[in-house]
Amino acid sequence: MKELVEVIAKALVSRPDEVVVTETVEGRVIRVDLTVAPSDMGKVIGKQGRIAKAIRAVVKAAATKDNVIVDVNIESEGGGTEAAQTEVPSEGESGAAVTQE
Repeated sequence: MKELVEVIAKALVSRPDEVVVTETVEGRVIRVDLTVAPSDMGKVIGKQGRIAKAIRAVVKAAATKDNVIVDVNIESEGGGTEAAQTEVPSEGESGAAVTQE
């Protein structure tokens, strides 16, 4: 998931060298932290969070394939944060829920 988020983020920002993606795995839960330059936060989040939602949708699709839960956090180097958790349904359930903090 780390590589996927990194490729998407670097394509969006004006300072790709300042994009840092870290991944922490705890069982079925993968936490992906995306850090970008403060000037690039708007490009990664987008108007009304549309870009951030699109990034999470792509990650959610990949997570569904791997049957894991992915928590994507977007931060600027200055400390601003936007977070969301994507849940993958267990077998027998239909659809996936997305919750935002």
